[in-house]
Amino acid sequence: MIQTAWDRVKKAMDEVRGGRVVIIQDDKSRENEGDLVMAAEMATGENINFFARYGRGLICTPMLREHLSRLHLPQMMGQNQEAMRTAFTVSVDAKEGITTGISAFERAFTIQKLIHPDSTPDDFVRPGHVFPLQARSNGVFERRGQTEASVDLMRLARLFPAAVICEIMNEDGTMARRRDLERFAGEHGLCLITVQDIVEYRSEKGISHWQ
Repeated sequence: MIQTAWDRVKKAMDEVRGGRVVIIQDDKSRENEGDLVMAAEMATGENINFFARYGRGLICTPMLREHLSRLHLPQMMGQNQEAMRTAFTVSVDAKEGITTGISAFERAFTIQKLIHPDSTPDDFVRPGHVFPLQARSNGVFERRGQTEASVDLMRLARLFPAAVICEIMNEDGTMARRRDLERFAGEHGLCLITVQDIVEYRSEKGISHWQ
């Protein structure tokens, strides 16, 4: 059994590098929820469908400010009043190559377009069915949310610093808590880590700031 934060994060890094999904749980004192997480660069229609079918929450794409700024994607609200200060930008769809934009495969297409180095603001229409989130530049040392933890995980894994995340709800519509998440992870063979694990891993590695 994987016991330490170091081992859990190393396992999660291997999983996302392989295009697989992991779960990140935040602090009990915060939302006390778990998110399905995968690397944005490896988003597929099949994985987005898994998120929608089994996660049941809102599917979002955490990214860094510089990438969002390059695509001219401003914050949804000038003054963020949401309790956890989740930094939603305006939502988007790819301008070409899709129909309505809502299918799992079309959302995956839009996500791939978001992270493509040659994409421009003109490649997207607003609003849409993909919800980018702006991650804080110093990750979990600046904000202890899944937005930052998921991007930190991709950076640690040396992948493009963007993720796809989705909150996990139980079948009855309530939010999955720790025991629910452990059961869910076991049923689907997923690695389960916490935001605190990312904090501890970065601390042990001496990564106090991202370059």
